Amino acid sequence: MKIIITQDSERLGKKGEVVNVKDGFARNYLIPKNMAIKATKERLRSIDAIKAELTKREERHTKKLKNLALKLETLSLKAELRMGESGAFGSITNADIAKLLKEAGHEIDRHKIEIPHPIKETGIFDIPINLGAVTATVKLWVTPKE
Repeated sequence: MKIIITQDSERLGKKGEVVNVKDGFARNYLIPKNMAIKATKERLRSIDAIKAELTKREERHTKKLKNLALKLETLSLKAELRMGESGAFGSITNADIAKLLKEAGHEIDRHKIEIPHPIKETGIFDIPINLGAVTATVKLWVTPKE
């Protein structure tokens, strides 16, 4: 089956390209996930219009992500960590940071928060948040809990 790819894929190619795939793969996977559309005669004639539409859609999405990143860059989160003589009791994970972001009015999936390891000390940390095409950095202030 001939399809037109709507999202870049390492295995299939770049968006807007016309490729041949097996019928079941196209019907059961690519088309339901909006990764491709069936290449009809009309669509093949208007492929330039489709490419322009996909580019506009991606630009709008990227613009929304950049606006969200700007809002997140100005955000400063505060978390408390119970401290003892030998160190911290517990840690701050990406799930905790996602909860703080939700309380601040931003619904961010915890998997998009990229901390290399849980935070087990007090201080100021830059927390990278991968939004897709854009990465935002949020300041996290960790203070001892009394």
